Amino acid sequence: MSSSPSVIVGLSGGVDSAVTALLLKQQGYRVSGLFMKNWDEDDDTEYCTARADLADAQQVADRLGIELLTANFAAEYWDQVFSDFLAEYQAGGTPNPDVLCNREIKFRYFADYARQLGADHIATGHYATLRSGRDGVELHRAADANKDQTYFLQAVTRPQLEKVLFPLGGWLKSEVRERAADAGFENHCKRDSTGICFIGERRFRDFLATYLPPSEGDIVDSTGRMLGRHPGVQFFTIGQRQGLGIGGVTGAVEAPWLVAAKDREHNRLVVTQNPADLEAPALEATQLNWIGTAPVVGNPLTARIRHRQPLQACTVTTLSPQHMQVRFEAPQRAINPGQYVCLYDGTRCLGGGKITRAMD
Repeated sequence: MSSSPSVIVGLSGGVDSAVTALLLKQQGYRVSGLFMKNWDEDDDTEYCTARADLADAQQVADRLGIELLTANFAAEYWDQVFSDFLAEYQAGGTPNPDVLCNREIKFRYFADYARQLGADHIATGHYATLRSGRDGVELHRAADANKDQTYFLQAVTRPQLEKVLFPLGGWLKSEVRERAADAGFENHCKRDSTGICFIGERRFRDFLATYLPPSEGDIVDSTGRMLGRHPGVQFFTIGQRQGLGIGGVTGAVEAPWLVAAKDREHNRLVVTQNPADLEAPALEATQLNWIGTAPVVGNPLTARIRHRQPLQACTVTTLSPQHMQVRFEAPQRAINPGQYVCLYDGTRCLGGGKITRAMD
């Protein structure tokens, strides 16, 4: 039997996981692929791409001469990710299912499944870098700043990362596509997936309405003046300007209306024409996860409150095991409860937590 370490790559049908498998095979690993199907609803709709994605993953596996396994984690996805997604919207927040999807599905159930099959490692096509630090594995930002995915990995624990490989951490996306084309992968020009993790692109309001029934209410400004009606505050996010259906308000200036707050108690959507109303200098977060040691209160750090946001200078001002407050050098726009704040010390991703509120 070969003494080479074995790795199971999460083959999604996309170009990133395809090149991940290619690189690991070239590095001498015994590589297998696993295609995860995690959503069973609406299999016959225009939005379901699982069959096409599986075909793309199989083409890559055949090209590399590796085995492709399949697994269905739909029940786990519903229980651990989607139910939380719905509950957060119902409570008036704006959830980020990709963060939970990584922690619960890709680096828990997938990892457990691979371990049962005897694999030494798992690997994914995430753009992130793992380094060996003084106290264990560290998560660092990827070389491609536009593709860096550490924000989505912040809730993964250090033990979960111990047996993980991220071969694309030092690669640019353009280089990955070139390598895929050279390897003869048919998906080399396939566009990146977007939308809800494992569910894909949807007409979002229609999709959400099948699980959270509409509840009409008033759209008001900061004085309480009624400007229109909304189908349900759960369909909107702080800072949103599209789809409000407000126009020609008597006495109002010609400027876009923006969602400033969601008043769940009175089922009202509060809007403003002043972008400054959306800014706050600090936030509070809970459900914290640190990939190693927690940050030191008062030390200069950087943070993101959304994927691909430029890093923002900040400090942690209050910290307990499951609660923290973060203050920024510059006010932040549209801090959405239910989203996550991710903290960095240099290139190292320390972890983060779920935002509960913006603060003055």
